[in-house]
Amino acid sequence: MKIPRGDLIRSRVVDDPGTTLATALDRRLTGYAVFEPQDAVLLGDETRGVLTFEAGVPTLAYCTDTDRGGADALNDLAGPGPYSVDLYELDDADLAETHEADDLRVPPGLPAERLAANRDLVTRTREAAPDERLGDGDGDTVAAFLADEAGIEAIREQAREEARARAEEWGLTDALDD
Repeated sequence: MKIPRGDLIRSRVVDDPGTTLATALDRRLTGYAVFEPQDAVLLGDETRGVLTFEAGVPTLAYCTDTDRGGADALNDLAGPGPYSVDLYELDDADLAETHEADDLRVPPGLPAERLAANRDLVTRTREAAPDERLGDGDGDTVAAFLADEAGIEAIREQAREEARARAEEWGLTDALDD
């Protein structure tokens, strides 16, 4: 995905990516966010995700590590925080061509659901989305997520690894049930 460099308006490490999604929505931002999940932040992995916005509503998602777009890219990025997030603003014209990539498109509420698990933010985002963006896929996002067994297993495995690391850090490895 090729996006012109925008004007950086915010750069933070956040525990909850919903903070960034809410900021974009509240500002009615047209631009993009670059997300680096904790593995990239803490372990130096190359995983990065890009989420574009049109008037604050998420439009496209892309994961640079897996080269996957759309809902699959969100699955690749989903996990416990922290996230390093850079938020950029662009003119509509600068994103017009990029937003034509149907294979990268996400339903408006899906990023809030997958990355933040925030029902209120999902609802607010869907309410802000233009009617033509509220297609069939957005209403069934929970079912689609639950059908993605590989994505769910990846989240479970990441949680297990984090629990093992914390148990070791706290000297509680005898209490783990393998």
